[in-house]
Amino acid sequence: MAKTIDRASRVISGTWGSVWLDGDAVVESTALQAKFNKNKEKVYLCGQFVTDNKAMSADGTGSITIKKVDSGQLQREIDLQKGTDRRCTIISKLADPDAYGFERIALYNVSFDDLTLMDWKANTIGEITLPFTFTRAELLDAIEVD
Repeated sequence: MAKTIDRASRVISGTWGSVWLDGDAVVESTALQAKFNKNKEKVYLCGQFVTDNKAMSADGTGSITIKKVDSGQLQREIDLQKGTDRRCTIISKLADPDAYGFERIALYNVSFDDLTLMDWKANTIGEITLPFTFTRAELLDAIEVD
């Protein structure tokens, strides 16, 4: 956690986010979220009224939001109908030039949850949200405030 913040401009802005899918820039991306959700089991302890929990495993989940520019994601995932669960690596970078530094995170064994074949509406910018799961994450570069 930050020990100090000298001005508001140090707060990092998502405007400076970038995404790569298997090494290819996803320039049409507008948002990305990835997180681990803990799967917990309740533990009842004698002498303690409030229930505690023990983390037993975790699920890696996330989503990428992209503007519909081409058929790239459709082409990558169309073999789903043949039973192919294509896996990939996502790297995300957040590098606001006014912040203390930049952060890069890699997500491995990424599997997209669905494949949007069509989703459009008159007078509306085309946008697709791609939910996914992953099994491993690695912090490649961290923002550190001295």
